[in-house]
Amino acid sequence: MNVLLLTLGIGFFAAFHHKRDQQNMIELTTQGAEIVMATIENAIFNSKCKGDAERLQKTLQFISQSPNLLGVRIFDPQEKRIINSSFDSEIDQPVSPQDLEVYTSGRTSGLIEGKDEEVLSIVKPIRARELCQECHGPDAGVLGVLNLEYSMHETNARLDSSSRCFSLSMIFITVLLSVGVAVILMRFVRKPIQVISDRMARVEAGDLKVRMVPKHHDEIAFLMRSFNSMVEKLETAKHELEAYHFSQMEQADRLASIGEMATGMAHEIKNPLAGISGAVTVLADDLAKDDPRRQVVQDILAQIARLNKTATDLLNFGRPGSPQCDFVDVNDVVKQTLFFVAQHPEAKNIHQITELTRDLPPVWADRKQIQQVLLNIIINALQSMPNGGSLTVQTELTREHDERRYVRIQIVDTGSGIPVETLDKIFTPFYTTKNRGTGLGLAICKQLVKQNDGHISVLSSPDEGTSFAISLPVADLPQIEQSQHEDAHE
Repeated sequence: MNVLLLTLGIGFFAAFHHKRDQQNMIELTTQGAEIVMATIENAIFNSKCKGDAERLQKTLQFISQSPNLLGVRIFDPQEKRIINSSFDSEIDQPVSPQDLEVYTSGRTSGLIEGKDEEVLSIVKPIRARELCQECHGPDAGVLGVLNLEYSMHETNARLDSSSRCFSLSMIFITVLLSVGVAVILMRFVRKPIQVISDRMARVEAGDLKVRMVPKHHDEIAFLMRSFNSMVEKLETAKHELEAYHFSQMEQADRLASIGEMATGMAHEIKNPLAGISGAVTVLADDLAKDDPRRQVVQDILAQIARLNKTATDLLNFGRPGSPQCDFVDVNDVVKQTLFFVAQHPEAKNIHQITELTRDLPPVWADRKQIQQVLLNIIINALQSMPNGGSLTVQTELTREHDERRYVRIQIVDTGSGIPVETLDKIFTPFYTTKNRGTGLGLAICKQLVKQNDGHISVLSSPDEGTSFAISLPVADLPQIEQSQHEDAHE
């Protein structure tokens, strides 16, 4: 492409150079002709004044003997005929329309087409002098037009020779530049880029020991040094990642062992706790209602219930049950959950706001597990507002980044909020900010939502409240079941 542009540029410059040289040659020829024409003009006046027409004819014929001068003539621009000429046969003949057009256009010279070659026609009006007034009167203006015709054959030959020499020089320079550029590109660009490409392929294949040695101090060398730096950082990151992965695997293995052990312990603890609770209840029945020991028994039963809940949470987290999925109406689950929450003691001073979108499509999920998630999050929201507040539950149909449709349940409270530094830890197992609790509630919620092909997120600001969003994918109902569902809504 560059060679083509260079060739076009040289061709344009060569044409311009040829045109300029031709114009210069015409100007030089015209300047030289002016001297000849001044001589002829003086000869004309001398011959006319003396009435020696034969001498004028001989002068014209003598001047026309110049090799490049094709003819000398004087013509009348009014009558458009030749008065005098170096050729006797042209006298009293009509003047050439091309020579006349050069004069009438106001030019002093012009190129015209001759019989066999290109001709330069030069014209000069012969104006009346004082001596001419005796014969032509005081109002005489242009007495005639002096016309010289020069052959452009030799001039064009010189121009063609100059143009050929210039063109050959430009072609040689173009070829030389092209070869030089090709050699430079091959040695300093293409080969280094090929080396970089090969090394990158090896890095892509996993070989991070690859390095390149820059041989020059140019942009390619800078690129090679940047490549070496990038590969070194990749190798360092790979080692760090492998070490981190190894430590994470060790920790995961330990946690798995601990979780399995905790699940076993929880299972073993639940059975004795049930027996202890039953025995204490029997003992309490033997005590009178006003016996102060009944309060001690009630405290014992409360602690047994707490231990039982902890063991149950461990079992649920360590061995979550497989979801029993069905088509679930989310609005119905929300209404039922809020009915249970209304019976909770901590819901007395809470203002509930329910905004449920009508005609939501069903989701494919486990109804009990979704209800468990909602109940857990709403209870946490109530506990964050001990002095009262408002609880808002909303449902809506959304389309998220994966282009799937989701039913979103949003639970917003006006409680104390979650500190920013602990917001990313609330779904971590055994992490809790409460005095009582195992820290497994939200971890179990996240696990259950994930099992039902959904996701959960949280936004919170200290002293402003917390917002949980649970998104569950819309079920792809078969045609018959979908019509039944629509009929049920109607």
